[in-house]
Amino acid sequence: MDIFAQVATNLSGSTSAIEVGLAAGGAAIGIGAVGAGASQAVGRNPGAKGIIIAISLLMVGISEGTFMLVAFVLAGK
Repeated sequence: MDIFAQVATNLSGSTSAIEVGLAAGGAAIGIGAVGAGASQAVGRNPGAKGIIIAISLLMVGISEGTFMLVAFVLAGK
């Protein structure tokens, strides 16, 4: 019975690591989508480059901030 308890403990720790990894992957996909959209927008309207870059940086910050919150919540789980 002790073996099952140890396996359950080990799986719960690795599950948290998998969840944090998935959250990081989601943030990376979001940042990639923002970068792709920003480069297309600047290509279509170069005059709005400053506004586009500012909004893109804001969205990247929100994506990273959300990941950090999720990582801390899952780490405290």
